[in-house]
Amino acid sequence: MNSPSALKRVLRTATVIGCSGVLALGALTACADDSSESSDAGATSALPSNAATGDPIKLGLIVPEGGAVTTPMVREGSEAAVEYLNNNGGGIGGHKIDLVVCKQQEEPASATKCANQMVEQKVSAVVSPLGAQGAVMLPIIAGAKIPFVAQAPVSQAEMATPGSFMLSGGIVAVLAGQAATAAKDGLKKVSLIIGDSGDAAASVKALGEPMFQRAGVALNVVTIPVGAADLTPQITAGLADNPDAVSILGDTRQCISVLKTLQTVAPDATKYLIASCLDKPVLDAVGNEGVSGAKAFTTVNLSSDDPSVTQYRSVMAQYAPDTDPAGLAYIGYQVIAALGELNGLEGPVDAQTFTTALSQAKDVPLPAAPGITFTCNGQAFPPLTSLCSKAILVSDVTSDAKLENTVVTNK
Repeated sequence: MNSPSALKRVLRTATVIGCSGVLALGALTACADDSSESSDAGATSALPSNAATGDPIKLGLIVPEGGAVTTPMVREGSEAAVEYLNNNGGGIGGHKIDLVVCKQQEEPASATKCANQMVEQKVSAVVSPLGAQGAVMLPIIAGAKIPFVAQAPVSQAEMATPGSFMLSGGIVAVLAGQAATAAKDGLKKVSLIIGDSGDAAASVKALGEPMFQRAGVALNVVTIPVGAADLTPQITAGLADNPDAVSILGDTRQCISVLKTLQTVAPDATKYLIASCLDKPVLDAVGNEGVSGAKAFTTVNLSSDDPSVTQYRSVMAQYAPDTDPAGLAYIGYQVIAALGELNGLEGPVDAQTFTTALSQAKDVPLPAAPGITFTCNGQAFPPLTSLCSKAILVSDVTSDAKLENTVVTNK
């Protein structure tokens, strides 16, 4: 894995998966509907009284908003985290946060404009919690020696560029977690269903097969036509060898199609689901029974009563009461709040100080992800040096589509 050719293979594999639309923009992250409708969010608690008093740190936030992909809830979660840190959480190293927001429309021109704005504003760090324009923005931002922080990588640039910090492992964490879970549960064969968009299936096979093989589990990648009205022939053929579990990688539409087909051709199959398959549109289409009994692989558990999750709900209730905490808001909150956990930022802060603090981050808790930590020393998955974690939360999906018995895999 340390040779240049091996590194290129891993980078290309992970990049294709991220950019193909299979796992980009929410497929790994959303645990519920991203609408603004209210939901039974769960318990809240009083927030602490620890206002930031230090000189302000200028922090950049770039979010997809106003274009074909628009995620105002991610910005609202980010802004709520800033309010919490400034008013209740002691800021970043005691410093108050001065947030500079730029909305990009998921196309290169607006993304470039946002990146240049961050350089002109001389921010100490740029946070881009969610979006597919990292490859456009990162060269500008990292070129100015400003650290770039995201929840999970999409582009090759985000995975191995100095100055890029990905707090979770994305597709790498999902596949590694599924392989480890299958081995722990004594499974011998797993079929993974994925759409035929681009060469995503071949890339998943190239990245996933070695992981599963090392775990002593056979992986069979089953390709299905994207947009097909009836997937019965492909899925029936793909499951002919009676796998012990079926993994689904796709967006909400693909999850609906596959889960509906499985209800007919393999209703008792053990299912491995990423968070897009637990979104509200999926549950509305297939019913809770369509996902009940599955294993979920996520970077958040909003069903939990863990103090970090309760704090997230409490922050949203206080500072973004009109935003559904069960949607995508947690992605913005998670990344901003994580910066408040860093050490080494108590004195004067600039971009270099922030880069050093991120590089030295070790076993830092990822907010609202009970048990997941991040360490940004380049060793989580060595070929992809910007990944700060390869851990994933593995949960049982209950009959009411909640997550329980959550464990952290691949710490």
